[in-house]
Amino acid sequence: MIKRAHVSFVGAGPGDPELITLKGLKRIREADAVIHDRLIPREVLDEAPAGAEIIDVGKAPGRACPGQGHINWLIVEAARRHRRVVRLKGGDPGIFGRLAEEIEAVRAAGIPFEIVPGVTAATAAAARAGISLTERGTASMVVMATGTGRTGAPTEALDWGFLARVEGTLAIYMPVASLDAITSALTALGRDPREPALMVEAAGSPDERVIAGRLGEIADRAREAGLRSPALFISGPTVAAASVPLAMRRALVTAG
Repeated sequence: MIKRAHVSFVGAGPGDPELITLKGLKRIREADAVIHDRLIPREVLDEAPAGAEIIDVGKAPGRACPGQGHINWLIVEAARRHRRVVRLKGGDPGIFGRLAEEIEAVRAAGIPFEIVPGVTAATAAAARAGISLTERGTASMVVMATGTGRTGAPTEALDWGFLARVEGTLAIYMPVASLDAITSALTALGRDPREPALMVEAAGSPDERVIAGRLGEIADRAREAGLRSPALFISGPTVAAASVPLAMRRALVTAG
């Protein structure tokens, strides 16, 4: 058992540096080492002590990056050299962040850990668009799913028939590469192609963009706008209420 080492898995939120929790910020300020994902705001990383070791393990399309196995090793190795290690992940660490694999690695090494939750992209994107993910009587369910499997295609593990029938809100992470297939599957299996939908790129960051349209056309609109990852797809009855506060920096294309 490693006596003094401790790993904090911290959610940094979706991109706005002000959306990290007070506990998450405290852990960063106390850290001896910070191992961080891509897209963590510079303002958040700057909160680490001057002598802290900062390790970038961000994954990006077309860029050489460490595999998950190597990241797991880095976390354990950092904990063997430092007392307080922060594994800083975008959004909430437990939502499509491969947290379970990293927990398994530190647990196997006998290293104590904690999880500090963060604001996930779905709630942040909905808040920025001025909508609720739920609504009594029309959206009593929220389903969070990943739109991309290990091969880069829509994940076969999802029950697309169920998703098409859900009387509530769908929030699909990592949808960009598979958006045509996702929307086609949903509408082919019975979801209304006229249902309001949003694509939100870089939610909560200065580069945020939102494309609004109907489920049956949102893939074309996103392609025309050149939307890129990271992005989130939201569709459901509450999306029709999306607003555009003037203080928000975004490009919004409305449904026809």
